Amino acid sequence: MPYISLEHHLPGITGLLEYRKDSAAPIRELTQTLLRGPSTLTEGERELIATIVSYRNECTFCTTAHTAAANILLGEDDTCAKVKEDINSAPVSDKMKALLAIAVQVQQGGKNVTTDAVKKAKANGATDLEIHDTVLIAALFCLYNRYVDGLTTVTPTEPTFYTALGKRLKDHGYNRLPQGYEHLNN
Repeated sequence: MPYISLEHHLPGITGLLEYRKDSAAPIRELTQTLLRGPSTLTEGERELIATIVSYRNECTFCTTAHTAAANILLGEDDTCAKVKEDINSAPVSDKMKALLAIAVQVQQGGKNVTTDAVKKAKANGATDLEIHDTVLIAALFCLYNRYVDGLTTVTPTEPTFYTALGKRLKDHGYNRLPQGYEHLNN
């Protein structure tokens, strides 16, 4: 049960963002820019960064939501599962493996990012912008994971919820739906 009064039909971060729309607006804008804006990293790759950070932070809601979004964007379920199991043997490029390793270092603490990790990412073709965005996405999802878990938001257990949420994230990104979320109140 959440520590504060949230709309029951809006689990996870959605309920928190609806609770405080004024602080939600810049959060949504930044997330939309980083995960859906122009980038040399695909939307699926950026969702993998969100997934691995959320997974390592043991945030069930965010891990499951971003796994669903990544799976939909990648068109398959294998990559996310393998990234969570072992980045080095996952079916992603060497550049992506290096960026995911940086994301994990950020998840452990900003000062854990090493010169060697950055050099490895650059040696595998990562640009300064891709490294920047990886660090920022990882840091942002640490915030989200702590926001969601720190207020013990509702975490659905039905896989169909996350499939629908993943589709909504693919189709609408991180912007607030123009019609709001009352239609989810079943």
